[in-house]
Amino acid sequence: MTAGGSNRLLTPEEVAAWLKVSEVTVKNKYRTWGLKAQKVGRLLRFRERDIVAYLEDNYG
Repeated sequence: MTAGGSNRLLTPEEVAAWLKVSEVTVKNKYRTWGLKAQKVGRLLRFRERDIVAYLEDNYG
């Protein structure tokens, strides 16, 4: 694991569980929150390190 999280790709459902919000909220707000999303085919994925960085920058 690298500093600040790994390159593991998370589903919107996993991100929602981590942030304790709904999956729909993640899909609708990730741009507003400044999260970088990766498209894998038609699927939306988030790098774990980007979520960790977002949480550190905004909450801690």
